[in-house]
Amino acid sequence: MKILIVDDDFMSRNLLQEMLKDYGITHSAVNGKEAVAAVQTAIESGKPYNLICLDILMPELDGQQALQQIRGCEEAAGLTSSGAAKIIMITTLGDSKNLFASFKSQCDGYVIKPIDINKLQEELRKLGLIK
Repeated sequence: MKILIVDDDFMSRNLLQEMLKDYGITHSAVNGKEAVAAVQTAIESGKPYNLICLDILMPELDGQQALQQIRGCEEAAGLTSSGAAKIIMITTLGDSKNLFASFKSQCDGYVIKPIDINKLQEELRKLGLIK
């Protein structure tokens, strides 16, 4: 599995990389702008990401905006829902406004920080990424 971890917090990125390292290759980005560029490059190379873990509160381009742009890149490339990345929002924001906005923009899962490995694995199982 090819994984992109997007978070402006160094410790959160490292924690997620540690939690996900056994499931595939992990790349990271520090903001939404970098994430969109990484996704576009991956799509163009013919090796798109399978999983994107996306924080919401980030500089330059927040996670909600990045989610919309990533889905736009996938759509422009002709990636259908089965070929698109599974995107899990991983954030401190547990309010209904952000939750609904994320799912409206086609995220696949939502995990609230602090990240619990069991909850993350449960989301990955629900999405069919691990057994």
